[in-house]
This record gives sequence, structure tokens and C-alpha cells, in this order.
Amino acid sequence: MDQGRGAANVSQGRQAGHTGDEQYFSAQPGSPDVRRTINVTLAGRPVKVQVSNGVFSSSRLDLGTSVLLKRAPEPPESGDFLDLGCGWGPIALELALLRGKARVWAVDVNERALDLTRANAQTNGLTNIRATLPDDLPGGQGFDLIWSNPPIRVGKAVLHQLLMDYLPRLNPGGAAYLVVQRNLGSDSLITWLSSQMPTDWGVAKYASAKGYRVIEVARP
Repeated sequence: MDQGRGAANVSQGRQAGHTGDEQYFSAQPGSPDVRRTINVTLAGRPVKVQVSNGVFSSSRLDLGTSVLLKRAPEPPESGDFLDLGCGWGPIALELALLRGKARVWAVDVNERALDLTRANAQTNGLTNIRATLPDDLPGGQGFDLIWSNPPIRVGKAVLHQLLMDYLPRLNPGGAAYLVVQRNLGSDSLITWLSSQMPTDWGVAKYASAKGYRVIEVARP
């Protein structure tokens, strides 16, 4: 798999748009790293996290991610989980809080995002999160679960490459849950994924809420 080509755009043009002219896929964002502490609810409990400029959803828990966290099914008790395009880490934090026995991989090309994810994990006493650049993932690493708010606005070619870099890494019995805004092509993405994945894999709408769909990709 060409991790670099697809994963290099993990943070580009997220569904909420850009921060000014800055794109979230910058390895080193040009904006000042001004960190702020906000309160969010993750895994059903109040959590303090740091956010900053140049990272997706730099002032709040965005709506799409919130829908994914509320609508995705309960994760397995253990295994290797992936937060693809982690930003400041809300998905990775949720998974780590829910499943202390799991190893949660938080992947982003934005080094500020990774630093924030590490800091937020440490602040909340979570030792099972591994925040890493795409190219630093162990070779052949597979995943039992993938949760992602993918970068829809990058365009179909880049998005499709990104998804095909990571979805095939699902372990047998694993599943991915992707949250995509309905008016940004969630239904056409389901159709495309169905045409690309092996015939015995399942691809379907899992849930809908607040203008978003949660797409399930399940490996038998």
C-alpha cells in the first residue's frame, strides 16, 4: 500500500473547511501554536483537552465527529484500533477511554495534531494511545477497528486513495466506521466502496443523524 500518497492528505480540507488559508495537512502549520483548554464529553464523561490553531476543529468537538461517537457501535473489548486523521484526538481519546485493553493508533500528517493528541492522552491518564505519522506505522500493522471523520473536501481521487490505503488493513472480523456529511456525497461513497471492496465484505449505511451518515465497512 502507498501509505504516503494517501495518508499525506489525511487532514486536508476536512468537512468543516479550512482555518483561513491554512490546510490541516501541513506537517508544520504556519499559524502560531496558541493552545487553549476546552471541556468536552467523551465516553460519557467530562474531559479537559487542549486544542490549537492549524488543527481540524480547533475550538470544539465538531458535529460530524460527535455523530460518529454517538452512533457507532460499541468497540471490541480489545485489539488494535485506528483513528484515521486524528486532529487533536477526540476519536482516539474516546476509544482509549472506552477500552483500556485496546491499543489505539492515532494517525495524522500534522505534527501539531499528533503533539496535541499525545498531550491530551497524558493529561487524561491514557497510556494506550500511539500517536504517529503515517509513515511511522509498523509495517504490516492491521486493525480490528477503524473510526474516522475523513477529509471529504480533498476530492474523490485523493479520498479514494486514502481509504484504499487503510481499509484493506482491517483484520478478519474487523470493521470501519466513517462519518460523512449527506450533502457531501455519503451515498455515492457507499456505492463506490461497494464496488472496490472484496465481494464478501459488507458496505452499508449504519446510522444517520444531523445531516451525516455513518458508513460501515465490515470484513468477514
